[in-house]
Amino acid sequence: MKCRAALFACLLVAGLLAACGGQPIQRKDGSSSLRGFSLKELVKSDVDTVVEIHQREVVTALKTLTLKLYRRNPGEWRRAGFRSAEAATDALFEALPRWRSSPQRSIDWEASVLDALREDYAGNRVEALMGGLLVMHMAAYNHETEFYLLSEFDPQKFYNAARNTEAVVWRLSTARDRGGKTLLLANGVDEKGVANLSFEREFGKLIGLQDTLAKIVEDKNNRAIRFGVVNVASMVLLPI
Repeated sequence: MKCRAALFACLLVAGLLAACGGQPIQRKDGSSSLRGFSLKELVKSDVDTVVEIHQREVVTALKTLTLKLYRRNPGEWRRAGFRSAEAATDALFEALPRWRSSPQRSIDWEASVLDALREDYAGNRVEALMGGLLVMHMAAYNHETEFYLLSEFDPQKFYNAARNTEAVVWRLSTARDRGGKTLLLANGVDEKGVANLSFEREFGKLIGLQDTLAKIVEDKNNRAIRFGVVNVASMVLLPI
């Protein structure tokens, strides 16, 4: 019994020292990467921690893209009755802290994404598109938000999520109505002819995060990924 207590104390001290070591990253928006130590860290592997970090970054990228789309397409949040682009964005992500019990996780993400880019769709296109992408990416993490030693990951899901996102980016840039008007404004060119490629960069970050995680998990599990692509003409997305 004393040996167990001593071992637990050693693990606790080691965890506290690890948490205190190094300097946190200071981001340009003033936020910090520093996290407080929790006893939960003692039942996580290194891969569990890496998966959680990737998931947080994926959600951040999705939230950034949602806000940018609402700002470029203000008619969408106004049509849905929100007071601002920020309020509409917050509403889409407010279920994340209770994701496992949220009905949002059960929506048909593929239908939602495709609806958003249909000419005859009458709803909030940004909500449909980004809500579908949020559920798709969370499905790649088995709809979990915390991961421990017994958590299981499928690298194929992360890979497929990345390929689906690539297809959506292509469709977003090409989807137009019969008059040639873009259904949702994203990348564009200002009055001086300068291209705004911020959407492309943020989507690229999102794709890169899932691709990197797929490789990490593939290496850990010794489970090969079946490489595939989405037929962008038919837009039949890969399963998650």
